[in-house]
Amino acid sequence: MQTLSNLIDGRLDAPVGGLYLDVVEPATGLTYARCPDSDAADVALAAEAAQRAFPAWSRLPADERARYLNRLADLVEQRLEDFAAAESRDSGKPLALARQVDIPRAISNLRFFAAAITQWASEAHAMEERALNYTLRQPLGTVACISPWNLPLYLFTWKIAPALAAGNCVLAKPSEVTPLTAQMLAEASIEAGFPPGVLNILQGSGARTGQSLVDADAVKAVSFTGSTRVGAQIAQSAARRFLKTSLELGGKNATLVFADWEGSDAQLDTIVRSAFSNQGQICLCGSRILVERSRYAEFRDRFVARAAALRVGDPQQAGSDLGAVVSQAHFDKVLGCIALAREEGGTVLTGGEAVRLDGRCAGGWFIAPTVIEGLGPDCRTNQEEIFGPVATLQPFDDETDALALANATNYGLAASVWTRDLKRAHRVAARLHCGIVWINCWMLRDLRTPFGGVKQSGVGREGGVEALRFFTEAKNVCIALE
Repeated sequence: MQTLSNLIDGRLDAPVGGLYLDVVEPATGLTYARCPDSDAADVALAAEAAQRAFPAWSRLPADERARYLNRLADLVEQRLEDFAAAESRDSGKPLALARQVDIPRAISNLRFFAAAITQWASEAHAMEERALNYTLRQPLGTVACISPWNLPLYLFTWKIAPALAAGNCVLAKPSEVTPLTAQMLAEASIEAGFPPGVLNILQGSGARTGQSLVDADAVKAVSFTGSTRVGAQIAQSAARRFLKTSLELGGKNATLVFADWEGSDAQLDTIVRSAFSNQGQICLCGSRILVERSRYAEFRDRFVARAAALRVGDPQQAGSDLGAVVSQAHFDKVLGCIALAREEGGTVLTGGEAVRLDGRCAGGWFIAPTVIEGLGPDCRTNQEEIFGPVATLQPFDDETDALALANATNYGLAASVWTRDLKRAHRVAARLHCGIVWINCWMLRDLRTPFGGVKQSGVGREGGVEALRFFTEAKNVCIALE
């Protein structure tokens, strides 16, 4: 059985307290590794290392920090197959998805912010001939980056890369459910020659390790992606010390299909993908599909047929469209949500049950893609984040009705709009209460753009300049010219 380590001060070490957690493969239900359950003592060691490293790292020219990030990206790319296999085993997602999306995107994150920091322009403001103001963007110091289990390396690097590029030293915690690629990244960072203490990776549970990070006196900012419940706890802890926080939380995203949508197989496939990719375990998945009534029956029949045709199987097999959900606890939660939908009066059109596989995956946590209709906007099924392969269908009568349904949740992360009417697309996009809107597409991402949500979907924005702003502090300098 593999035993993982913490990366502290440039070394891979066991946890001070000697506590470990089991790491289970979702596709089999079998324990295959153990990771540290780090505590405040481990965090203190990492924080001390980060504080020692910060003066030299923050003074490095931006292009030199960029070289470290590019070197790390090169090493991940050289081992892409190994990283993809580890990600698939750890999370239950299809190997093809990890190979084609997760690991390439992690590499892109590192390279993007390596380039972005060298191109980040400063601001200056002239006051006629009286004075000149310019703005310094200075790194914060030691920052905490806490990432979730659904897109492990993808979102881990999404936080680490801008923090390092901006000149901070990082205390990073992956999910204890999916720790393996973070361990591999730690090993790669040593090979890349990162100065000791610049990047520290602490394995462990949210309650123990995560809380210790948020409470550490040395930490100046916290970037967190995860559930709204945990985000609220972090916000409360951070508020007591006036910490900067970036919180990317849950979603209950709407897909709006108007009667004039193109209706092509390609667009339908994208809508199906938006509902069920990664077993529906993406914060951006469209779990509430709203369809104009005149096209509802036609769309429903085509969508259900596509969903029913998706193959749930061993993540290692090339033909598997969906793999396993991430844990026994999450498996039970998703099946419980489907049972609740039935209790609330919903009709399950396809799926709605566990999938039992033979062979090595006999003990795995697989759920059939599930489509439900007949529920109103106020029921728990259409209000609470399920985060699994479950989508609901609701008809709407007109644009006003569509917007009312789309906005009728406490979440506001993303939406997609499907229409040929460009004026309507612009109008609806402006009126949706969310941070991201796709028109006739989904998950078409430009890393330069702001990423984040409103309401209970989070606070702040990630991506591009927004990320670099979060990980720096603005200082205005005014020079008198008279």
